[in-house]
Amino acid sequence: MDLTVLLIQLISGAVGGNVAGMANKAKNLGPIINTILGALGGLGGGQVAGAAMGGGTATTVGASAVVGALLPLIVGMFKQKQA
Repeated sequence: MDLTVLLIQLISGAVGGNVAGMANKAKNLGPIINTILGALGGLGGGQVAGAAMGGGTATTVGASAVVGALLPLIVGMFKQKQA
């Protein structure tokens, strides 16, 4: 696996995770957790996109950002409401 591709997936996912956190302020997990979950989601999403579509850089970035955004949103649904 190419290190550059992995870095692109991690960064794209981290950006997606933070955008999702900013968009959903009520369930925002904070910048550190959004970044970590986004990066993990981006790595997974990029790997799946690469395997399924044999995608190039644009496909990898897109899939990584989307899955990176979804993971913090899903985890945020389980966050307790604050009084």
